[in-house]
Formats: sequence, C-alpha cells, structure tokens
Amino acid sequence: MAGQSCLVANDWVCWEYVTSRSQELTDATLEHVWITGVSVLIGIAVSVPLALLARRGRHWAAPVLGLTTLLYTVPSLAMFSLLLPVFGLSAALVVTGLVLYSLTILVRNVLAGLEAVPEDVREAARGMGYGPGRLLWQVELPLALPALLAGVRIATVSTVALTTVGSIVGKGGLGNLIAPAVTSSFKAQVLTASVLCVLLALVADLALLGLQRLLTPWTRATRAPRAKRAGRAGRAADVNAGVL
Repeated sequence: MAGQSCLVANDWVCWEYVTSRSQELTDATLEHVWITGVSVLIGIAVSVPLALLARRGRHWAAPVLGLTTLLYTVPSLAMFSLLLPVFGLSAALVVTGLVLYSLTILVRNVLAGLEAVPEDVREAARGMGYGPGRLLWQVELPLALPALLAGVRIATVSTVALTTVGSIVGKGGLGNLIAPAVTSSFKAQVLTASVLCVLLALVADLALLGLQRLLTPWTRATRAPRAKRAGRAGRAADVNAGVL
C-alpha cells in the first residue's frame, strides 16, 4: 500500500521508530554508557594493584595472570549465573562480571607498561631520594601511561560489546532493546540499537585516543624525529638511485 508506515512494514531503516521511541533509546544509551564507564573505572582501580603484585616475581605473576586469563574464558551466561547468588538481579551483577572480564587486558597492559620503564630511570629517581610510593606515582605510572591507556581503549571497546549481554538480567543498556527485538523480528529496533552500540564504541575509542595523545605528548615527540629521519633516508636513497 502506498504511503504505508515503515513501522507497519517492519523496515530495517525507519526514522519513525527513532522519533517515536527517542526517550527509550536515550534511556538505554545512558544506561549502557553508565555500566560501561563504571566497569572500566573499577577495572583500572583493581588492575593496578594486581599488576604491582605480579611484578614482584614469577611466583606472583603466574597465579595473577593465570587467574585473570581463566576468568576471560568463562562464558558470560555462566559468569552471571555464578555471581547471581551474591548480587541478585541488579546492575552490580553486570558491572562485576564486566570488571572481571576487563582484568585480562588491563592487568597485562599495566604490567607491560611498568616493566618497560628503563632501570636507569628508576635508579636516577632513587638517587634523588624518591621512595617506593613516590617512585611509582611520579615516575613509573606516568611512563607506563601509553601501555595502560592502550589497554583501557581495548577494554572499553570490549566492555561496550559485552554490556549488551546484561540484558539477560534486564541491565544491558542497548542490549535490552536488541534481545527482545531479535526474538520478535522487530527489524528497526534491532538495527537502530545495534548501530548506537557501534557508535558508542567508536566514540569511546576516539575519546580515549585523544586523551592518550593529551597525556603522553612525549610519544608524539619521539615519533616526529623518526619520521624526519626516515624521510631524509628516503630522499637520499632516491638521489643515489638517480646518480647510479
């Protein structure tokens, strides 16, 4: 029928759905952002002490890294089921599960960043009277920021996707729209919520990339001379080729 509503026709792309369900989409998006943000922040807070523990030696690194890796292999449905007796059907259940999943990425990146700090830098700081705490907060963690923030970017994008699984307990953000829409074959809702989820991941990644560039300006400063040297080497090679 001419002029038939896209909702009635059950089209994939339907602006009428977006305008008529704007509040529902907004609420789901805000819940998705909140769960993701809280999960990543708690994951960072937990991963730093675990990375420091793992750095103390192999007898600590093996169990810490092994446990965090094992947690990541647990299926999300099984993870939420194991946590259900403790947290019940609440947002805390989803957040705790997402925090446990993020530790695999975050702990390894924090540890890699700390181990990449040159030993002569540590020795110089100790020679200036830096104690262990001051050395960590003012020297090691700032120098470990590139690796740490790279891990945060990966963990954030991963958490954006995993948050949708929280729909099994009614706390999945945009997943609360995707799951029932798939069951009922509501095409517009499936596509719109999925696109919003992808956009959230892209925006979060770009925002964290900008933050990384802002907080670690020395990484750009070191790349620039390398690029210039590479350019000069390339031009020299071209000149030599022309002479030959």
